[in-house]
Amino acid sequence: MAAHPLVDLSALVLVVVANSTPVLLSVLLGNRWAYPIDGRRALPDGRPIFGSHKTWRGLIGGTLAGGATGALLSAGFATGAVFGLLALTGDLLSSFIKRRLARPSGRDTPLLDQLPETLLPMLLLHDRLSLGAGAILGTAALFTLLDLVAAKVFTFRRAPSR
Repeated sequence: MAAHPLVDLSALVLVVVANSTPVLLSVLLGNRWAYPIDGRRALPDGRPIFGSHKTWRGLIGGTLAGGATGALLSAGFATGAVFGLLALTGDLLSSFIKRRLARPSGRDTPLLDQLPETLLPMLLLHDRLSLGAGAILGTAALFTLLDLVAAKVFTFRRAPSR
Protein backbone atom coordinates (compact mmCIF):
# COMPACT_ATOMS: atom_id res chain seq x y z
CA MET A 1 0.00 0.00 0.00
CA ALA A 2 1.61 3.29 -1.12
CA ALA A 3 1.71 6.21 1.26
CA HIS A 4 0.02 9.40 0.12
CA PRO A 5 2.07 12.56 0.42
CA LEU A 6 0.93 15.39 2.65
CA VAL A 7 2.14 17.95 0.10
CA ASP A 8 2.08 17.55 -3.65
CA LEU A 9 5.08 19.46 -5.00
CA SER A 10 3.73 19.59 -8.56
CA ALA A 11 0.45 21.17 -7.41
CA LEU A 12 2.38 23.55 -5.16
CA VAL A 13 4.62 24.65 -8.05
CA LEU A 14 1.61 25.08 -10.34
CA VAL A 15 -0.27 27.28 -7.86
CA VAL A 16 2.84 29.37 -7.13
CA VAL A 17 3.54 29.88 -10.84
CA ALA A 18 -0.09 30.71 -11.71
CA ASN A 19 -0.39 33.22 -8.89
CA SER A 20 3.03 34.84 -9.20
CA THR A 21 2.95 35.29 -12.98
CA PRO A 22 0.47 38.23 -12.92
CA VAL A 23 2.64 39.98 -10.33
CA LEU A 24 5.79 39.34 -12.36
CA LEU A 25 4.09 40.64 -15.52
CA SER A 26 3.05 43.77 -13.64
CA VAL A 27 6.63 44.40 -12.54
CA LEU A 28 8.02 43.76 -16.03
CA LEU A 29 5.35 45.54 -18.07
CA GLY A 30 3.94 48.18 -15.73
CA ASN A 31 0.51 49.22 -17.00
CA ARG A 32 1.10 47.97 -20.55
CA TRP A 33 -1.76 45.64 -21.60
CA ALA A 34 -3.21 45.76 -18.07
CA TYR A 35 -6.91 45.84 -18.91
CA PRO A 36 -9.08 45.13 -15.84
CA ILE A 37 -11.27 42.06 -16.24
CA ASP A 38 -14.26 43.92 -14.81
CA GLY A 39 -13.78 46.82 -17.21
CA ARG A 40 -13.77 49.14 -14.18
CA ARG A 41 -17.49 48.48 -13.74
CA ALA A 42 -19.15 48.39 -10.34
CA LEU A 43 -22.13 46.54 -8.94
CA PRO A 44 -25.16 48.39 -7.50
CA ASP A 45 -23.32 48.58 -4.15
CA GLY A 46 -20.91 51.00 -5.87
CA ARG A 47 -17.90 48.75 -5.38
CA PRO A 48 -15.85 47.31 -8.26
CA ILE A 49 -16.64 43.77 -9.33
CA PHE A 50 -13.02 42.59 -8.88
CA GLY A 51 -10.78 45.65 -8.76
CA SER A 52 -8.11 47.12 -11.00
CA HIS A 53 -5.44 44.58 -10.02
CA LYS A 54 -7.28 41.74 -11.78
CA THR A 55 -6.33 42.05 -15.44
CA TRP A 56 -6.74 40.08 -18.65
CA ARG A 57 -2.94 40.16 -18.98
CA GLY A 58 -2.57 38.43 -15.61
CA LEU A 59 -5.30 35.87 -16.33
CA ILE A 60 -3.90 34.93 -19.74
CA GLY A 61 -0.29 35.06 -18.58
CA GLY A 62 -0.95 32.93 -15.49
CA THR A 63 -2.91 30.41 -17.55
CA LEU A 64 -0.14 30.10 -20.15
CA ALA A 65 2.56 29.93 -17.46
CA GLY A 66 0.56 27.18 -15.76
CA GLY A 67 0.43 25.32 -19.08
CA ALA A 68 4.18 25.63 -19.64
CA THR A 69 4.85 24.52 -16.07
CA GLY A 70 2.45 21.60 -16.43
CA ALA A 71 4.33 20.49 -19.55
CA LEU A 72 7.65 20.66 -17.68
CA LEU A 73 6.22 18.72 -14.72
CA SER A 74 4.72 16.03 -16.98
CA ALA A 75 1.15 16.96 -16.03
CA GLY A 76 0.81 18.21 -19.60
CA PHE A 77 0.25 21.66 -21.06
CA ALA A 78 -3.55 21.40 -21.06
CA THR A 79 -3.77 20.25 -17.44
CA GLY A 80 -1.32 22.93 -16.33
CA ALA A 81 -3.22 25.62 -18.23
CA VAL A 82 -6.56 24.52 -16.73
CA PHE A 83 -4.90 24.45 -13.30
CA GLY A 84 -3.62 27.99 -13.83
CA LEU A 85 -6.99 29.21 -15.07
CA LEU A 86 -8.77 27.63 -12.09
CA ALA A 87 -6.24 29.08 -9.63
CA LEU A 88 -6.77 32.55 -11.05
CA THR A 89 -10.54 32.02 -11.08
CA GLY A 90 -10.27 31.25 -7.36
CA ASP A 91 -8.29 34.47 -6.97
CA LEU A 92 -11.06 36.36 -8.80
CA LEU A 93 -13.62 34.82 -6.45
CA SER A 94 -11.66 36.00 -3.41
CA SER A 95 -11.38 39.49 -4.93
CA PHE A 96 -15.12 39.55 -5.57
CA ILE A 97 -15.79 38.59 -1.94
CA LYS A 98 -13.27 41.14 -0.65
CA ARG A 99 -14.95 43.93 -2.64
CA ARG A 100 -18.34 42.94 -1.15
CA LEU A 101 -16.71 43.11 2.31
CA ALA A 102 -15.42 46.61 1.46
CA ARG A 103 -11.78 45.49 1.63
CA PRO A 104 -9.60 47.80 -0.49
CA SER A 105 -7.98 46.34 -3.62
CA GLY A 106 -4.53 45.02 -2.82
CA ARG A 107 -5.21 44.69 0.92
CA ASP A 108 -4.22 41.30 2.35
CA THR A 109 -6.97 39.16 3.84
CA PRO A 110 -5.39 35.99 5.26
CA LEU A 111 -6.97 32.69 4.16
CA LEU A 112 -9.38 34.40 1.75
CA ASP A 113 -6.36 35.41 -0.35
CA GLN A 114 -4.93 31.88 -0.42
CA LEU A 115 -7.57 29.17 -0.10
CA PRO A 116 -9.82 29.74 -3.14
CA GLU A 117 -6.85 29.88 -5.52
CA THR A 118 -5.34 26.68 -4.13
CA LEU A 119 -8.39 24.61 -3.37
CA LEU A 120 -10.40 25.25 -6.55
CA PRO A 121 -7.84 23.79 -9.00
CA MET A 122 -6.82 20.95 -6.72
CA LEU A 123 -10.38 19.89 -5.96
CA LEU A 124 -11.49 20.03 -9.59
CA LEU A 125 -8.35 18.33 -10.95
CA HIS A 126 -7.71 15.89 -8.11
CA ASP A 127 -8.34 12.81 -10.30
CA ARG A 128 -6.15 14.03 -13.17
CA LEU A 129 -3.33 14.96 -10.74
CA SER A 130 -3.86 11.95 -8.43
CA LEU A 131 -4.34 14.15 -5.39
CA GLY A 132 -5.70 12.67 -2.20
CA ALA A 133 -7.47 14.67 0.50
CA GLY A 134 -4.30 14.86 2.61
CA ALA A 135 -2.23 16.21 -0.27
CA ILE A 136 -4.90 18.79 -1.12
CA LEU A 137 -5.13 20.03 2.46
CA GLY A 138 -1.38 19.88 3.07
CA THR A 139 -0.53 21.67 -0.18
CA ALA A 140 -3.14 24.36 0.52
CA ALA A 141 -1.77 24.81 4.05
CA LEU A 142 1.83 25.07 2.84
CA PHE A 143 0.91 27.52 0.06
CA THR A 144 -1.01 29.62 2.59
CA LEU A 145 1.98 29.71 4.92
CA LEU A 146 4.41 30.57 2.10
CA ASP A 147 2.10 33.27 0.75
CA LEU A 148 1.60 34.87 4.17
CA VAL A 149 5.37 34.93 4.75
CA ALA A 150 5.99 36.36 1.26
CA ALA A 151 3.33 39.04 1.85
CA LYS A 152 5.05 40.08 5.09
CA VAL A 153 8.49 40.16 3.46
CA PHE A 154 7.36 42.18 0.44
CA THR A 155 5.21 44.52 2.58
CA PHE A 156 8.24 45.10 4.81
CA ARG A 157 10.42 45.81 1.77
CA ARG A 158 7.88 48.35 0.44
CA ALA A 159 7.69 50.22 3.72
CA PRO A 160 9.12 53.75 3.50
CA SER A 161 12.46 54.24 5.22
CA ARG A 162 12.65 56.63 8.12
